[in-house]
Amino acid sequence: MDFKQTTRKLSMRGGERQIILLLGDLIVSSLSVFIALYFWAQKDWLNFSWSFLNQRAPLWFYLLPLIWCILLIELYDVRKAGHHADILRGVGMAAGIGVLLYLIIFFLSQTNSLPRRGVAVFLISTTFLTILWRFIYISIFTAPVFNSRVLVIGAGRAGSTLVEMIKKIKPEPFNLIGFIDDDSKKQGNLIEGVPVIGKASDLINCISEKDITDLIFAISGELAPELFRSVLAAQEQGVNIRSLPTIYEEVFGRVPIFLLQSDWILRSFIDQAQTSRIYEVIKRLLDIISGLIGLVVLAVLYPLIALSILMDDGSPILYSQMRVGKNGKPYKIYKFRTMRKDAESDGVARMTITDDRRITRSGKLLRKTHMDELPQIINILKGENSLVGPRAEQIELVNQFQEKIPFYRARLYVRPGLTGWAQVNQRYASTLEDTAVKLEYDLYYIKHRNLLLDMNIAIRTIGAVLGFRGL
Repeated sequence: MDFKQTTRKLSMRGGERQIILLLGDLIVSSLSVFIALYFWAQKDWLNFSWSFLNQRAPLWFYLLPLIWCILLIELYDVRKAGHHADILRGVGMAAGIGVLLYLIIFFLSQTNSLPRRGVAVFLISTTFLTILWRFIYISIFTAPVFNSRVLVIGAGRAGSTLVEMIKKIKPEPFNLIGFIDDDSKKQGNLIEGVPVIGKASDLINCISEKDITDLIFAISGELAPELFRSVLAAQEQGVNIRSLPTIYEEVFGRVPIFLLQSDWILRSFIDQAQTSRIYEVIKRLLDIISGLIGLVVLAVLYPLIALSILMDDGSPILYSQMRVGKNGKPYKIYKFRTMRKDAESDGVARMTITDDRRITRSGKLLRKTHMDELPQIINILKGENSLVGPRAEQIELVNQFQEKIPFYRARLYVRPGLTGWAQVNQRYASTLEDTAVKLEYDLYYIKHRNLLLDMNIAIRTIGAVLGFRGL
């Protein structure tokens, strides 16, 4: 087997990397279970017996690896899995949430009914072993030999924009070898640091000479017959062919709204955004359960939050505002007041910006911990909001944005949420450009929403709250 064949066989796509990450996490967390059981057995190997395993350790203790992998859900994003800082932050967040969950269960359980030593050793062991494994993954599986070698078909605005964005990611998710474009003026030129290496007639030779594993199709206009035949021939040779929107969503977790055709909503989005009835029922049940739990939390924290608001800026404690819900239906939300009473005295709706001077001192803390959103639990129980979904926006701002940002109204296809994919991936949108990026995240969520993605968002939101990172 020559080098080219070896490279093509070793190149991995995102799904394959996620499987490797999951298997590695399961192995190290399962090892941590047995380390914990050993120390739980009084640190005496003679006491570490099958009798101890069968009689002393409860069944749920053996499910800890599965729970740990769920807490690590953010780190199955291959974009984050390649960065040491993201690994440390993600594993630390998982350990923190694990401790919090255990403490809640501990105080609700009977005295001496839970294995404190066993759980403590598991959390310590699996934290360090997971970090070690993830660092090993970075050193091995992010090597160039495991990356796809990619040709971009089309060096126009769409293709060059994608390449420009890919080049900003470190490490790059794949090796960009070159462009294929029939424009003779572009031949041999560098576009965003990537050369135009041939025309459609050169495609098959370029694939062979450059050992290409993937083609990214970035042409939105009419496809020339010769290029069509070349692409089919490449596919027959085992080359992966993917469209620009698919790659954009896979790499960035967003929908490329400025690179889509005007009829995209009718051609693609509506069909892809459909979900099963089972998912909708389960999601609503989870909303009700979380809403009831939230009511208890709201009742406990209300006196403290109300006192802090009154001492800081006086009354009122709550404020209400009309927002746009599913299918454009307006509804009223309630939040703890975090801005000065005269923040919008002129009646003009304005976007919140970083270090907004309208925010009070108590409001800053409430926003960082998301406690200002707690009264919206009422909206969730009423069915106007969901726990997870695009953020509900003011009517005036929706009217402004839909005139300036393509496909903006498509975010009203689902119920708005207390937290969402846009919120966990980007902080406050203070400009029109930021709002467009958030829309790309919202549309991605609507297209791909499922229980696993909802769980991902919920866990990352908990991490943001514990880390005082306001969204």
